[in-house]
Amino acid sequence: MTEKEEARKLQLTGGATYTISMPKDWITEMNLKKGDALLLNRQKDGTILIFPRSIRKPEKAALAVVGVSVGDKVDTIIRKIVSLYLVGYETIEIRCDEGITTSLRNSIQNFTRRMLVGTEVVSDSPNGLTLQVVLSSPELSVKSAVRRMSFISMAMHEDAISALRNADRKMAKEVIATDDEVDRFNHYIIRQLKSAIQDKSLLEDIGLTTPREILGYRLITKSIERMADHAVNIAREVLELKEKANPETIERISRMSSSANSVFTQAIEALFNQDFQSADKVVEEAEKTTLMEKEVIRTILKKAEPEAPSLRLITESIRRTAEYASDVAEIVLNLTIEKILPQNQM
Repeated sequence: MTEKEEARKLQLTGGATYTISMPKDWITEMNLKKGDALLLNRQKDGTILIFPRSIRKPEKAALAVVGVSVGDKVDTIIRKIVSLYLVGYETIEIRCDEGITTSLRNSIQNFTRRMLVGTEVVSDSPNGLTLQVVLSSPELSVKSAVRRMSFISMAMHEDAISALRNADRKMAKEVIATDDEVDRFNHYIIRQLKSAIQDKSLLEDIGLTTPREILGYRLITKSIERMADHAVNIAREVLELKEKANPETIERISRMSSSANSVFTQAIEALFNQDFQSADKVVEEAEKTTLMEKEVIRTILKKAEPEAPSLRLITESIRRTAEYASDVAEIVLNLTIEKILPQNQM
């Protein structure tokens, strides 16, 4: 047992009810008294969570007020809003006694629509705005949001390479703009995971089964977000190109990209299928993409590509995509390792 654990025997009372005593210092520390209600929540991993009803839904998460001044930077105000959204506040009020400028009002409204899933401006006055989170957890589970986020990221990667292949500047710009959608889901998922950390009884509401998955899915969403960022990097390099690369170079880059996107797709499928063997295979396949990078670089040098710096940066972003796929797969391995153990070791 750890220092925070104590062994207590289960007692039978009245022939039909089982009771367990609790350490007095725990009761004192939690500021509880005789007659207070305790909620019991049976977890799927076999543990039992006991907590006071008073902390079931913390009141502090209901409303947050952000006081701003005319001279405050818009980016600073936006960062405050994001932080409050992520930690779980349901209502966020932005108040300015001097009056909110049209520019600031539009910036907050546009950001809310683009970046905060399930959030609406429900009140608008000369001195303030009120944002309300109206989407509940069961409507969009963490797993559903992760799947949507990953599909968008993979499509961004494919479109970025297509923009390179066809010298399509319009498509490259669309890839960059789509990154906001990935960030929207990332913010939403972090909000849900933070809520589950504060109240583990919410695990089932957000579509997870064990507390261990909270960290796993947080790391996975980070890898998906970074994959999308590298798709944006590829698109930006496409916009910088003055000359189209040699067809052989483009072909090798395209093959490398297909390999990276394929292993990322396999990693995501291994996650949702909870498939240890498939995840293990992804780790091996991702290494092949790194070897393909060397071939691409040799081709770039052989063809004396005038845009070699940009092409090498594109190649690096593709390789990083495969590495993020491997990262996701390794997390899946950690989440599913017990499924392949002999039954007597479970």
